[in-house]
Amino acid sequence: MKKLLNTLYITQPDVYLSLDGDNILLTKEKEKIGRLPLHNLEAVVSFGYTGASPALMGYCADRNISLVFLTMSGRFLARVIGKSKGNVILRKKQYRLSENETKSAMIARNFIVGKIYNNKWILERMTRDYPFRIDVTGFKETSQQLSTIIHAVRECDDLDSLRGWEGQAAISYNKVFNQMILQQKEDFYFHFRSRRPPLDNVNAMLSFAYTLLANDTAAALEGVGLDAYVGFLHRDRPGRVSLALDLMEELRGIYADKFVLSLINKKVVNKDDFLKKENGAVIMTDAARKKFLAAWQNKKQEKITHPYLGEKITWGLVPHAQALLLARYLRDDLDEYPPFLWK
Repeated sequence: MKKLLNTLYITQPDVYLSLDGDNILLTKEKEKIGRLPLHNLEAVVSFGYTGASPALMGYCADRNISLVFLTMSGRFLARVIGKSKGNVILRKKQYRLSENETKSAMIARNFIVGKIYNNKWILERMTRDYPFRIDVTGFKETSQQLSTIIHAVRECDDLDSLRGWEGQAAISYNKVFNQMILQQKEDFYFHFRSRRPPLDNVNAMLSFAYTLLANDTAAALEGVGLDAYVGFLHRDRPGRVSLALDLMEELRGIYADKFVLSLINKKVVNKDDFLKKENGAVIMTDAARKKFLAAWQNKKQEKITHPYLGEKITWGLVPHAQALLLARYLRDDLDEYPPFLWK
């Protein structure tokens, strides 16, 4: 159980939610495990949904407290709200800003600043931890290039230019990515990003990790009342969770890339975990996906201190924290959206 920005997160499985006076009561296997006042909560998010009493749902609906239910893996199930005026106002603001490309760029650039900053941090950490196994000079030069691009992005108010800067940063970062693979280098290598289809083992894992992260981020956005399909950097496309892709930009490197690298460097995966199809596409075996998902869930339980909020949370709650901050910015409670800047 974790309270964050007036939102209660229940991360234990099989917890039943009920009403006790003006409090939410948490019960697991008929044992009371928690009790918290509802009067200062804006939302309750439950992972591994078991049930909620009609009395609690009615109480929350009357007081505009949303109840959000997700699976233990973070897949969005449902969001229960009362009168939808608050949600409508938030989404109308989102749609209005998304239609204005200049205002969209003002928001999108913070996503990109977060992405490039975190990728720069990854490179700096590599030079510190593995100075004899990588080209330190090359990494430092790339890090400086990313710093220069960050300054340009901060001043950018045009979406096309923003995408151009982001593309330059990605090229610089990808050029040194292969050096961060420290083990099993004959079977795991990265020459360029291949998506549809992935053409090597590393790209197969990166694609899978990005898909999982996009799903987690979309669920977080839906949980705070935002439309995951209407973005600022990624424009509307049928079936694409554009805002989730926006929000996950700052987490791609620090969350997904580092996770994939750790599986390779710790030899959690090996060459036998992959299959190559006739068209050249590389896919993970069923057993490999199970290993990957188990490790992903373990990663989500690791605790960190959120760099902006200063609170200890799990990695799995980071997309939810960022979704909350984005919603607060759109409600004019914050002057600017604060990206996740990790150190």
